[in-house]
Amino acid sequence: AVQGPRAQADRELYRDAMLRELQAYPGLELYEASVEDLVVDEPAEGSAAAAAAAEAGRPVGRACGVITADGSELRARAVVLTTGTFLRGVVHVGRESRPAGRFVSTSEAVEPPSTGLAATLGRLALPLDRLKTGTPPRLSAQSIDFSRLEPQPSEEPPLPFSFLNEGESVAQAANLITCHKTYTNAETHRIVVDSKHTLPAYESGDGKGAGPRYCPSLFSKVERFPEREAHIVWLEPEGLDSDWVYPNGISSAFPPDVQLRLVRSMVGLEGATILKPAYDVEYDYVDPTCLRRTLEVSTVEGLFLAGQIIGTTGYEEAAALGLVAGANAALSCSRGPPLTVGRHQGYIGVLVDDLVTRGTTEPYRMFTSRAEWRLMLRADNADA
Repeated sequence: AVQGPRAQADRELYRDAMLRELQAYPGLELYEASVEDLVVDEPAEGSAAAAAAAEAGRPVGRACGVITADGSELRARAVVLTTGTFLRGVVHVGRESRPAGRFVSTSEAVEPPSTGLAATLGRLALPLDRLKTGTPPRLSAQSIDFSRLEPQPSEEPPLPFSFLNEGESVAQAANLITCHKTYTNAETHRIVVDSKHTLPAYESGDGKGAGPRYCPSLFSKVERFPEREAHIVWLEPEGLDSDWVYPNGISSAFPPDVQLRLVRSMVGLEGATILKPAYDVEYDYVDPTCLRRTLEVSTVEGLFLAGQIIGTTGYEEAAALGLVAGANAALSCSRGPPLTVGRHQGYIGVLVDDLVTRGTTEPYRMFTSRAEWRLMLRADNADA
């Protein structure tokens, strides 16, 4: 076994810091709009050129840009799609469902799904399927009795991820947070079992959806492990100055009233207030076996995919894939050699190799146990 260091970042501070970095980057222009379609230069269907390209295994089209919701056309020599959960997305809370990619964090509004892009990817004959994922309710820190919970303080002094920071501190080192731990119990599990009929009915997976095996919903854990008397719930602050707490481990899209009973059945949460109910989202993804190791679509030159659109979770996996796809999109424009990482060189190499050679039928998570070279890839000598 090897360790995999983890850090939590203030969402707002991280977003603002990255936005400032992008805005200050020389030669980079930011354009905010909803992308509805791709511009693809492709031979006419049934033409000799299309048949010859398909027979030779060459790309049958080239991505030339995107079309936004207002009809604007942005031309480009390479396009990277990172659609998250928005491709024909549907959000579920209990038996209520509506088209959306996700809920807006600060209101009951939803962000609309991307249906045009999904149709275009289907027209390009990319292999599409459905996945689902979920997010837990958000709780008010002021409503939690932390005196009854087990504290989980940050490591002090904090350990940087890279030796590039050796001998230096890390951002926010003076503002380290403390998480807390509670547990589900027999009453929690009774509510879960008794409320099974109120859960969403999904399009995929015979009513259960193809959800993440390694970050399962509370219902999945109770159903799979009936012998377990309790499951850990980590209470994680979402920000340094935020009242929002993320209860890691209890995602399940029960109706809001059931969610409240579940939460309040746990020690320390008897008086908890839910600021945002849990929900599930079901969405299209592209089978990643249609990609090259550069994350370019093998049949559409200049089109790169990264993140949940190719079957991973939206966490570290999506960030790593975005790095690979973005770098290779830029390198393809400059005619530079592609960026590829071997399985023996880094976890990114394991991640990409697993996806493009084996594919996935559930949201993929990168574990140290997937890497046969993990003793060499471990964090304490990764920079060697």
